[in-house]
Amino acid sequence: MRGINALVEPMTHTGVLLGKDLVSYYEAVQEFLVATDEEGRVVGCGALHVMWEDLAEVRTLAVHDEQRGTGLGHRLLDCLLDRAVQLGLSRVFCLTFEVEFFSRHGFEVMSEVVDPELYNQLLRSPDEGIAEFLDLARVKPNTLGNTRMIKLLDRSS
Repeated sequence: MRGINALVEPMTHTGVLLGKDLVSYYEAVQEFLVATDEEGRVVGCGALHVMWEDLAEVRTLAVHDEQRGTGLGHRLLDCLLDRAVQLGLSRVFCLTFEVEFFSRHGFEVMSEVVDPELYNQLLRSPDEGIAEFLDLARVKPNTLGNTRMIKLLDRSS
């Protein structure tokens, strides 16, 4: 988890990723996939956080600058999407500045309205990712410029 933090932390200073405390990474350890180099250094990571019975969020998808352009980010995202299908989920959400990257994987800018029953259930969660999904005003100062995107999964394959 310290390797993930070391990879992600510089990206929080540029606003590419939202900052998290180290404890948050430890609490979500089972959600993460990690790529390492020959020396065992974390060079890529991503997490899949289940939000509801049919919905998950891709979180903290990051690739070290030295690995950009190698396809590592695409492979990590594909693995996270495969995991979502294995879990029987039908939608995956992300909050991102990298709209083109996620669009290449079938994500679309989110315009869907959450039905009132689900909205009321999700509103009870203290999770900031759920607040981002619901587009609550309290998260807007931290997410200015990010795009809410969603992908519908094909679970037939």
